[in-house]
This record gives sequence, C-alpha cells and structure tokens, in this order.
Amino acid sequence: MEHNEQISQIKTLMARLDSGTNVDAGGLVRNPTSVYVDPELAARERAEFFDGHPQLVGLSGDLPGPGSFLTIDDLGVPILATRDAGGRFRAFVNACRHRGVVLERRSRGTARRFTCEFHSWAYDGEGTLVGLPKEDHFGDIDRDLHALVELPAEERHGLLVVHPQVGAELDVGALLGDELASELASWDLGRLTHLGADRYDVACNWKLAMDTFGETYHFNSLHADTLASVFHGNVQCYDTYGRHHRMLLCRRDIDLLRQVPESDWNITIAALPVYWLFPNVQLMPNQAGLYLVRAYPDPHEPGRHVSRITFYLWSELADRGDLRGFEQLAQGFAEIIRDEDYRASASQQTTAASRRIEHVVFGRNEPALHHYHNTYRAALGMEPLELLDKVG
Repeated sequence: MEHNEQISQIKTLMARLDSGTNVDAGGLVRNPTSVYVDPELAARERAEFFDGHPQLVGLSGDLPGPGSFLTIDDLGVPILATRDAGGRFRAFVNACRHRGVVLERRSRGTARRFTCEFHSWAYDGEGTLVGLPKEDHFGDIDRDLHALVELPAEERHGLLVVHPQVGAELDVGALLGDELASELASWDLGRLTHLGADRYDVACNWKLAMDTFGETYHFNSLHADTLASVFHGNVQCYDTYGRHHRMLLCRRDIDLLRQVPESDWNITIAALPVYWLFPNVQLMPNQAGLYLVRAYPDPHEPGRHVSRITFYLWSELADRGDLRGFEQLAQGFAEIIRDEDYRASASQQTTAASRRIEHVVFGRNEPALHHYHNTYRAALGMEPLELLDKVG
C-alpha cells in the first residue's frame, strides 16, 4: 500500500475511533439462508466459481526455486504446480499419461523428476515425458503427445494463479483490475517465505467461512478473550475493487501513532489489511508476514467445506533463522479461526439446515457481507439483495 494511502486510511480509522462511528453500507439487507444449503445452487457455484474460474493456489514463496513443486487437491482436478529449470511457474494435471494415476502425492517439496508409482513413467518440471521403462516392449508412442496435461498458469505480484480448465484464458491483471493489482504489487509479496499451513474440515458452507471475515462487529463478543485484546471491535475501513474488496481491521496499537510523525506511520501497526479476492480468498499482510485463507466447498454436501490457512514470513525475518515464535503466533491465529469463528459458522449452518429461519440480517456496519453476497448473486445472474432502511 502506498504511503499516502496508508496515512489517509489511518486518519480515517482514528477519526472513527474518536467519533464512535463506523463504515456505513447505507442500509440493511436480508440474506436468504437457502444460499447455504441449496444443493442446486452449490453445484452452480462449484461450476462457475471454482471449476470455471482462475484459482489462487499459493504465493511465489511456495515455489522458492527451480525444481520446487506444490500439489493442490481441492478443485476436483488434481494439480501439480512446479517451478521449472528456467524458473518459470507452471501447472499440470497431476496425473500420469499412461493410466491416469496421480503422479505426485506429496503436498510440496523439490524434485528433478516426477515418477509414477504404477509403472515408473517419469516427467520433468516442464511436464515432458522423460522416462518410459521397457519402451521397446510397450510399443511406439509419441512422447510429445504424452507430456503432462498443462493448465493455464500465471505468476504476478507474488501470486500463483491457475485456471483448472485446459486452454482457458488467464489474465491475472485483468482479473484483479488496475487499482487492486497496483496495491498488491506495492506489498512486494514475492518477499514472503512459506512458514506452515493448517487444513480444517468444517461443518459449514464455504460462504459462511468467508462471512466470518466480513465484519469486526463480533470481535468484542466472540473474541472477547482473544482478538479483542489486539483489535478494536466494530471499527474498520472498507473499499471495493470490482468483485474484490479491502477491509482494514483497527488494531489497538493505532494509538501509538498519534505521537509519531506521519512520515513514520505504517498501516500494519494501525491495522490488519484484509483483501478478499473473489470468490474464496482472504489475504492478510501484517508486520511479520501474511496469512492466506482459502475456503473450498465440499463436492457433495453444501453444508461442509475445507479451509486451508497458510502462513508466510517476510524473507528478512526468515533469514534470522529462529522461526518458533512466528510459527506459534501464526498457529494461534489459525486456531482462533477454527475454534471461535468456525464454531459459530457451524452453528449457523445447523440453523440454516433446519429451514426454520428464512433470512439472516446484514447490518449497515457490515458492508463486506453485502458485497460478498451481491457479488456471488451477480455472477450467477441473480437479483441483488434489497437495501432496506429498516428490517421489520
């Protein structure tokens, strides 16, 4: 984030703290609980938002050098992401071209070759078929036509993006838009080093997982003994970028800046920036590094999803060597999401599944929730939620 923008946003947060005000969505909306349980809607979402839409599979630091790889198993198609010998980011269907066996089962690592466990067909980081045992016995085969199936992949601004459809168009710049792309570029996310990750299988719809990142109104209640000691509840800044958005969660340390020249102000002291990238990504850069949260729908049950939370550290901190404190901090943050936010989300899912409550209400101080659901609805050709002055 450019420094002038940091100063502007910090001043807005300070003014809202001093005046006891918050961002205002201009009204309230009622969101039907059916969106969390309807199997037909869930199937449309999977097709449009996941199978047919580019996916953030990680950050540049997940592939730190030539020969590094990453596998992804959340999208219905197994994906093998590599950094080839020339340093280029590439992505393939993670399946041997002989009999379709999953080629690489490890989640990440380094490898000069990927060898199928079934018959030892082997491929390099460019997806080329480089090893075929007993080829004279097997028969004549065109190796070029039996390379790994490649998927569209692009690395930009430290983001690794893959389209799960072979031959689909992929333009990360157009996907983000100029303004958001410029802001993400200013963070220099390529400086991040992978630190660790958690995976949570949760009994709630994937959109409920996204909803929990949509407001700080709940901090003083749900997080009274945890995050409320670090953040002011119900105070934030909020901006949209087409399908995406940016929230700034107000840290209690913001008061430290009141006695500091504006030239020394830093947004990560005053706030936690939270970028939502449509449809299922939360990026949270901070003083130590970045948290990446991704929610994936269960392919069979609308009321379940998998959340993957990945932790990264700025390279200058990683170079110091002792990472235990950072790992504990990141793990603690993830466990708050699991044990507090997702516990509440699972409770919401139970209520939605009962079909006894037709709607829930998003308040004037919860604009991100308005934006999430109107964006999803627009992408599926549905009418926007009605903005109301009062909910009767």
